[in-house]
Amino acid sequence: MIIELLSREHRNIERLLAVLERELEIFDRGGRPDYEVIRAIISYFEVYPEVYHHPQEDLIFAKLKIRDPAAAAKVGDLAREHQQGAERLRRVARAVDGVLADREIPRQNVDNIVREFIDHQRLHIMMEDRDFFPAALKALEPQDWTEIDSAMTNPADPLFSEAAEETFGALRAHILQLEQEAEAERH
Repeated sequence: MIIELLSREHRNIERLLAVLERELEIFDRGGRPDYEVIRAIISYFEVYPEVYHHPQEDLIFAKLKIRDPAAAAKVGDLAREHQQGAERLRRVARAVDGVLADREIPRQNVDNIVREFIDHQRLHIMMEDRDFFPAALKALEPQDWTEIDSAMTNPADPLFSEAAEETFGALRAHILQLEQEAEAERH
């Protein structure tokens, strides 16, 4: 079921946030974090949530607004939250690019920008897991899920192909492998 898939994606995102947080701690101590890992995480966030994850949530949310407007109101403005997350990510990318280009950016500013992204991502995921997904599971009818599934699995849509999913699965695995290697080198 799509909610299980989205929940699994949330766990993947949380793992990447934990990796990003570890790299930020190295940066905060004055060390040199693994910028290859950081860039790969940013690349993942620039594409995967925007192209795959959020559109699925948006379809579910549209159905929830019809079936249970009060529950949808409690969730809030999901599309706006997604837009704000994308803007925070752009700030992270600009800050990291600035550091790599040796621009004079106070470490604390970089820390604040990255930490704000991590914290808001975690809060957003927690809200969806706690409020949005249970409300959708309770309110949506079987035909709603069928419509959502058919909208997401249109074979003519290259964005939702198994090949694309494999690409992002490989990127996730690569990021986690890079982090393990970076961690091993530090000890």
